[in-house]
Amino acid sequence: MTTVAAKPSLAVSDVSVRFAGLTALDSVSFEVEPGTIHALIGPNGAGKSTMFNVLSGVYRPAGGSVRFGGKELVGLPPHAIAGLGVARTFQNIALFPAATVEENLMLGRHHLTRAGFLGAGLRLPFAVREDRRHRARVSEIAEFLGIGSLLGLPAGELSYGDQKRVEMARALCVEPAILLLDEPVAGMDATETGEVATAIRDIRDGLEISILLVEHDMGLVMGIADRVTVLDFGRRIADGTPATVRADPEVIRAYLGTGHDGVDGAVVPAVKAGPAEAGPEIAAAPAPAPPPPEPRPAFNPNTFREEGAPAPEPEPAPVPEPEAAPPSEPPATEGDPRAWAWHENEKKEPPS
Repeated sequence: MTTVAAKPSLAVSDVSVRFAGLTALDSVSFEVEPGTIHALIGPNGAGKSTMFNVLSGVYRPAGGSVRFGGKELVGLPPHAIAGLGVARTFQNIALFPAATVEENLMLGRHHLTRAGFLGAGLRLPFAVREDRRHRARVSEIAEFLGIGSLLGLPAGELSYGDQKRVEMARALCVEPAILLLDEPVAGMDATETGEVATAIRDIRDGLEISILLVEHDMGLVMGIADRVTVLDFGRRIADGTPATVRADPEVIRAYLGTGHDGVDGAVVPAVKAGPAEAGPEIAAAPAPAPPPPEPRPAFNPNTFREEGAPAPEPEPAPVPEPEAAPPSEPPATEGDPRAWAWHENEKKEPPS
């Protein structure tokens, strides 16, 4: 196993990225020393993920240089950068949910495969041996991160925390010299965050891999990082040890906050409670009772008008229209059937 001194460093010099009229990165410089955990922090929109895309070959900067072990990375395609030993994870989970965990991890071994499509398809002896070696290495890495028992399960059936660990394992399957972790504990609870923090330390110490970390969890960053670079609106505003960065006034203003109540960082003094009983010579005068609230005007729900307000002018009553008189009927004549009358169930014949 190679020593830490032989590991390459990552040097970022005056990198600028512009999207039309928007400057996402403005002459940013920092260096990730071999065998260290370097954190890149800042508020949302500061340019952290843009920097990761530059380092992995997704974006080409408008200016500046990125050198890894003496090799210039600017202008190289992503697969060529991965071949030089730079691997990354993503903010959002980018696994194949229907494939097993082992199959997802084998994707990280693709650039190390030499058998080719024909040899692998025909299952030639050298291709079978190579596949066996890669699967053994995948199993080692999975056991190292505590997901060895999950290799045969579909990735989409795992919990969120386990899927994030599978992403980290796939990046390790690239056999990187430096690992770029983009928010590895986002959405995790305290227990899962502690497990990932332990895994990151183990990767640095056990595998001797440098780590560049983007994370918003300041407890994690200040607990495991050897050095911290802070971005704000695409500019570097601080770079140093966690203790130095934590005390930097510009970092406090832009990202960490003062942690005090008040305006512009002014500390509001705490008020201490006095004794429960005090003598008459020091007893404070009782505070005056607050004045009673002014009574609200009564409200009549029938008129929807506050009493005391002038009454509205009454509307004139509508004049009823005269009803039409029913048509008069001519008097009954002899022989008219209407002359029939019924009185006490007695039928009287009309006059003849």
